[in-house]
Amino acid sequence: MTASYDLSIKESAARELKALPRNDLRRITRRIHALAIDPRPFGCENLAGDIGYRIRQGDYRVVYTIDDEKRSVEILKIGHRREVHR
Repeated sequence: MTASYDLSIKESAARELKALPRNDLRRITRRIHALAIDPRPFGCENLAGDIGYRIRQGDYRVVYTIDDEKRSVEILKIGHRREVHR
């Protein structure tokens, strides 16, 4: 299975990912990898102000940008729903 988009993750988002509980880490990692195939999955939300997109996974949110020209997805932020939009 080939990914149609390249995935990259900001260093700060990688640190946030490592800090997650193990069960949530598995589910969120699976969702992030799925973005390479479909960067705009059902339930994703385009955030105001050209910040990017957001997907939900339980109580956690993943904020990311999509560059359709370069066919890339960059993960910007990962966190609990009450903290991610601050």
